[in-house]
This record gives sequence, structure tokens and C-alpha cells, in this order.
Amino acid sequence: MSFQSESSSMQAAPLLHRIDSAIRKNPFVLHRQVFLESAQGKIILRGRVDSYYQKQMVQEVLRGMDGIAEISNQLEVDEYVAQ
Repeated sequence: MSFQSESSSMQAAPLLHRIDSAIRKNPFVLHRQVFLESAQGKIILRGRVDSYYQKQMVQEVLRGMDGIAEISNQLEVDEYVAQ
């Protein structure tokens, strides 16, 4: 999985590291391009995945993690692969 993060503060670095570890452990989202933005407990997911299931799985990995107050799942599904 290609994983990149953007953050407006250094305080978000430990949270982004935990998110990175959690996503990398999930076999359903390996080798996908997922980009994160973090600001004050809000996580924005961007990038492309192969299915709506993968899109949901990325979000579910993050649900309930300490330090995340809100998740905005803006991942796009590759329509050609999803069919």
C-alpha cells in the first residue's frame, strides 16, 4: 500500500503513525493508494481503491481509534475494476 499523510501540526504525527500501522495490517486494503489529512481529530481519506468494500474497510479500520473524532471518507472507487 502506498501511504502518505499530510498534517497541519506535528502533534498529529503519532496519530498518523497509528493509522498507518492499522491500515497496513488490514489484508483487504493492501497495495492501495490512500492519502490522509489530519486536523484536530478529523481525518480525511483520499485516494483510489478497487471496490466499495475496500473503501468501507479503510474507514472501519479507523473507526473507534483514540484521537479520531471524525472521518471524512473521500476515497474514490475505480469503476473499471469494481465492475
